Amino acid sequence: MSIEELRLVFALLGLATLGYSFHSKMDNKALISSIGWISICTYFFLDTPHYIELADPVLILMSAATLPIGIAAGFWEFNTQKRGKEKPALHWLKGAVFWSALPYLTISWIPYLSVALVWFTAVQAVFFLKISGIADLQVGPAQVEYFDGSTTPFSEFTGNPWLYLEPLGEGGFFVPITYADGSPTGVSIILACSALQSMIVFVGALIALKNSPWKLRARGLLITLPLIHILNVFRNAGIIYLDMTYRDWQWLGIGMFDFAHSYAAKVGSLFAMFLIAIVLFEILPELHNNILRLMDPLLPKKRSNVS
Repeated sequence: MSIEELRLVFALLGLATLGYSFHSKMDNKALISSIGWISICTYFFLDTPHYIELADPVLILMSAATLPIGIAAGFWEFNTQKRGKEKPALHWLKGAVFWSALPYLTISWIPYLSVALVWFTAVQAVFFLKISGIADLQVGPAQVEYFDGSTTPFSEFTGNPWLYLEPLGEGGFFVPITYADGSPTGVSIILACSALQSMIVFVGALIALKNSPWKLRARGLLITLPLIHILNVFRNAGIIYLDMTYRDWQWLGIGMFDFAHSYAAKVGSLFAMFLIAIVLFEILPELHNNILRLMDPLLPKKRSNVS
């Protein structure tokens, strides 16, 4: 069994158990939930070596932290339900993880969907650069980078375009950005450039709010998704422009592309998500309350003054 097939097993097991535990009305779901937490987090944890190869410190930290967090969540929920209780905030988090992972994994496993989203992302970044007068660029044909480093057009893809589990190279399914004459700029758009991961976090978080009216949740989605998408278009266009203009710039051995992509853009994206979350807290107080309740184990316990 390859590492990708092993990850598939963990992902399917995690999705099935978390989804069933979240939507089922069965009382005793402690064991099922615990299996789900550990399984789905193991799937993301096994992606850590890939991000180490990419030398992306933010994604390395986030993926490496998933497994201990999943073990802690499973242990917490098991102990809580063992005492005959259920923590609403933890139940919400379970649904948020399920409804976030389901669309993300569906798109990442189906090459047709991945390429369509990558192409859509590339077209908009190039369009923005063109209409703003910054650069006259074009979108090249979709490509595939295999694990051995070789690349071919997606039209010549040798795998199953409806379900592909074999490991790919660093670029995976990508769309190159070219100059108007067709010469390469050295920059390509991949699935991670689509902001899919950022958007589905909010999608899952809002869908899982069972006690909030659908109108408020829909309003939250209408605010969140277009805003993240527009900010991501600016982000991609900015990275392309900076790399083209300051390609020889370096700071502490870090080139402009790596600095803009792996550091500046990541910090900016996390800050933007923080601001969006604050807005959603005002619209959906249940979301804010759930997050605060999940932080209870990390907060110091209040001491009683009664002797």
